[in-house]
Formats: sequence, structure tokens, C-alpha cells
Amino acid sequence: MSRIAGRFARVEPRRRARDLVLGLLSDLPRKNCWSIAEWAGQATPDGMQHLLGRAKWNADTVRDDVREYVLEHLRDEDAVLVVDETGDVKKGTHTVGVQRQYTGTAGRIENAQVAVYLVYAGRRGHAAVDRELYLPRSWTCDPDRCRAAGLDEQTVFAAKPELAARMIDRFLDAGHRVNWVAADEVYGGNPKLRSALEERGTGYVLAVACSADVTTDAGKFRADALAAKVPKRAWQRLSAGAGAKGHRFYNWAVIDLADPRPGSYWLLIRRNRTTGELAYYRCFSPGPVPLAALVRVAGSRWRVEETFQSGKGLAGLDEHQVRRYTSWSRWVTLAMLAHAFLAVVRADEHARHPAPDKLIPLTCNEIQRLFITLVVQPVHGAAHRLRWSTWRRRHQARARVGHYRRQAANRT
Repeated sequence: MSRIAGRFARVEPRRRARDLVLGLLSDLPRKNCWSIAEWAGQATPDGMQHLLGRAKWNADTVRDDVREYVLEHLRDEDAVLVVDETGDVKKGTHTVGVQRQYTGTAGRIENAQVAVYLVYAGRRGHAAVDRELYLPRSWTCDPDRCRAAGLDEQTVFAAKPELAARMIDRFLDAGHRVNWVAADEVYGGNPKLRSALEERGTGYVLAVACSADVTTDAGKFRADALAAKVPKRAWQRLSAGAGAKGHRFYNWAVIDLADPRPGSYWLLIRRNRTTGELAYYRCFSPGPVPLAALVRVAGSRWRVEETFQSGKGLAGLDEHQVRRYTSWSRWVTLAMLAHAFLAVVRADEHARHPAPDKLIPLTCNEIQRLFITLVVQPVHGAAHRLRWSTWRRRHQARARVGHYRRQAANRT
């Protein structure tokens, strides 16, 4: 917390930010301003809501502090930047960025808010270092709606690959170097993103659809048509990295692509050894690299799913109950900081105290449990709990009266 203390002009929001981060790391079953304020011993949630909505501090500068914290502790010459989006299912229409859209979280079209994240994945660990909220055209074409949600009226639509390019540029412009970027088909199918990475000399392994057109010395082909021409001897069995149940082995093949620009271009093909299902990746590197290097980068993409799972499950990344953009950016930035803390402690513990043969290494889940139990578990008496019960019931009574009044006004 001392790393971000200077971002707050007053002591009150600085202390509340600390309490909010600790609350995000707590074992509360539901994490929001109400539950965290009660957990932290505050009389009402007003202070937490003020921190997220009206206090004077810049979430983007804290985001930069989170990035530097992660890079300082998890830096790896072979690290990969992984881009992906995640959706949070929401009710109503007023939450910034919400509309009916597909989200992988639900696996279907839902009323949801979607954000794109940039994850730094190295051998020591992985954590999110940047975030951008995806604003559908239904928002950017409605200046009044944008203004009500705290957005600039001149906000323009940006596709998810454009948001990804924006975050990667910020990372590289900050003076950091990374050799590879990985992402799924949403990003791999975007030629502008690929060109932007090539211009900066950054390699990529980006998933593409089976219908993607690629050019070889023999002409232009669909990716799946080219895969059908690969001889049996060209396939190699390689691991895409270790998973929860051991190494993930697939059969891999790589085909050189023709491109007049400098650098090396390939189509990478992955085949499931059991089902035979194929996946395709467009790849670029400023210089030649072996197949194993491309496979390693392709396998790194799963790190973003692990980051989302632990960020949501342990640090409340998706549990915000806010409507305006400022509050959203502040909540997710502090949640990123909370998760980065767990990832850094995990990396340091693995380096300093290797686990005995009969124990698995410490996980982020176990570190969170030990940290809250042994270090910061607050204890409050019955009087505090009863005051909060009274406050909740009074607040809910006011909300019910307001709801009934609106219903009556609508009927008339």
C-alpha cells in the first residue's frame, strides 16, 4: 500500500483504500461497499462509496503502480503479454458499458459488462497489469447516456483489438520490453493489431478461425485447407505447458507463410491427440524461432483464464456494484492490486521456501487464507453488528418507499 500512498492527497481516502484492498482479500462471501465497510469496522458504507465515486485520486496512475509492482517482482525475459476479455453479468441498463452481448463467463448472450485485460505471464507468476472497459456502439452513439455514466460525451467506439493495442502501447511506452503477445481469435483476426505489433518488433501467437486466409509460396489457402495438406511426419508431440493434471500434450505442425515484410511468419496448427480437433494460430517473430518457442507462447494464453478465475474468486474483481465509469475503474484497479499481491507473495514463497515432496507449493488461495487468518482478521463485537443491522434495515426501508412512490407515479 505504501507504493500507492502518494496517489491520495488526503489521509482519509488513503486509509479507506487500504481497508478496501484488505476487504477484497478477505473471505467475505460477497464483496461490495456495504460488506467491506462492515468487515473493516466502519459505521456506514458512505466512506467506501466516496472513495470510489467522489474522492480525488486517479485510478490510471494507480494502475501504472500496479504494473510496476508486478514487473519488479515477476519480471521474466521470456514473459508473454496475454490479452483477453471477460464479462460480468449485470441487471438493468444503467451500469456503464452494459448491454446484451456474448460473454464467455456465462457462455451465452446475457445482459453484461465486458472489459479487456492485459496479463503479464512469466515463469514466476502472472497478474493483470492493465484494463480497458469495452463500450458498445449503443453507448458511444448516445452522448446523454455516456454523460450520465461519467464518460466524456465525445467518447468514440473502440473495438476490443483496438483496446488491446492501446494497452500494449502503454506497456511498451513505459519502457518495458516483452518478446511475445498471445490472444484468441477476436484479436488474431484483426490485421491492424497484427500490423501494430509487427511495427514495434513484438512477436505474437494469435489464434485465428479455421476460415482465415493465409498466403504461402504456393498461393493463398484457408487455414483448414492448408492443415489438410500437412504430412503425417510434420506433426510433433509437444507440451503446451503444465496444467492442474499435468502437462498438456498436443500434436503441432508449423507452416512458413509468404510475406514481403521483414521478419518470420508462420501458421501454427494444434491437434488434440484424443479428438483430433484443430486450432490455428498466426505467428510472427522478428527473427527465426523454433517450433517449441511458438508452442510455449500459445500455451501461455491459458494464464489469462487462471488470472480471471483467481482475480474474481479471491479479489472480488467482478463483484463491484457500481454504475459510473470512475467507480468501475477504481474498483477493478484496486482488485488488480489485491490479486497482484497474492501472485507476488506466491512467487517469493516458491523461490525462498520450496515445498517438501509431500506438499504442493503454496497457492494464491492458501496464501489468502493464511494472510487474512493470521495477519488482518478483524474482530468486532455484538454492538457493531447490531448497528449495521439497524443501518441496513433503515436503508432498505427508504429504498422500498422510493420504489413504491415511483410505481405510483408510473400508474398515474
